[in-house]
Amino acid sequence: MKRWLTRIAFALAVVLLLLTVLNASWLAEKPRGGVRLIAHRGVYQLFDHKGVERDTCTATRIEQPVHDFLENSVRSMQAARQMGADMVEIDIAPTADGRIAVFHDWTVDCRTEGTGDTRDLTMAQLKQLDPGYGYTADGGKSFPFRGQQKGTIPTLEEVLEALPSTPIIFNFKSRNPREADLLAAALKAARRDVEGRRDAFYGAAGPVERIKAHFPKAWAWSPKERAKACTKDYVLYGWTSIIPESCRNGTLIVPLNYQWAFWGWPNRTIQRMDKVGARVLIVGPYGEDGHMGLTLPEQLGEIPSSFKGYVWVDDIWTVGPALRPNRDIRTKAQQDAAEAGLKRRREGMD
Repeated sequence: MKRWLTRIAFALAVVLLLLTVLNASWLAEKPRGGVRLIAHRGVYQLFDHKGVERDTCTATRIEQPVHDFLENSVRSMQAARQMGADMVEIDIAPTADGRIAVFHDWTVDCRTEGTGDTRDLTMAQLKQLDPGYGYTADGGKSFPFRGQQKGTIPTLEEVLEALPSTPIIFNFKSRNPREADLLAAALKAARRDVEGRRDAFYGAAGPVERIKAHFPKAWAWSPKERAKACTKDYVLYGWTSIIPESCRNGTLIVPLNYQWAFWGWPNRTIQRMDKVGARVLIVGPYGEDGHMGLTLPEQLGEIPSSFKGYVWVDDIWTVGPALRPNRDIRTKAQQDAAEAGLKRRREGMD
């Protein structure tokens, strides 16, 4: 009996040793390249995510403003790039006259003085609206951006002109594959070198699969379908060193607070994803404040120094300069205001 127990213990020890070697990050080749920051919505007003649903008006839930940039505006995208972003994420919405507006919401009721579905309005009608009209941090007592940026809901063409050399991530808000056709036609008409510029696309599976037909080499992913499957499968059986088929040409999403769950993290994991053409994307802590991306500069310190991949950032205004201080365009007053805002945010997390 003791002999069998010894043999079983020895076999288990050998298996454990093999698994350790197979998943040893330090034995993998160090990843090449650098960290690439993705600025979600450019520089924008962060808001309380608790209880947010699809139709919740997030403009009425913003933090006390520390800057005057608004999401999806050309000005905010350019500032994000200047503040250290390698890519800028934007939301697209087809208009009633066949154009593409860069705007997040399904209706204009929340952020503007207008009413109605965004897709039922023409681009000219959207241009008449004030995208800062509805923002308030004190329950409607004051509206700090009202009347300041009227007419600045941008067209796709304006964004492309403003970011000629910056990779853009286009977010499909709809499940309609035809919106991918419309976007592809507009990008080709603007002579945008999508694959050469390393633009990307994400959203529901329908438009994502359609956009791949137009730009086969571009990074295109569906968070709730393929990316979720890749992430789940790798956590479940990545220890075997067998790379899940769901990760092939896909996206592995790594929450900041669950890095420990990914076999061979970070070097071995990245090496495996590289073999199947998959990207690795670090996002904010899962299940904490509801933000998808990083919101505090110190969160950068939780990412391994050898990590070479994408990092989703919700507050590029403070996170960007923490990684790339030489690209900080803020004035001293803006820096002080940002620090005060970070203090309030940290206190709110306690």
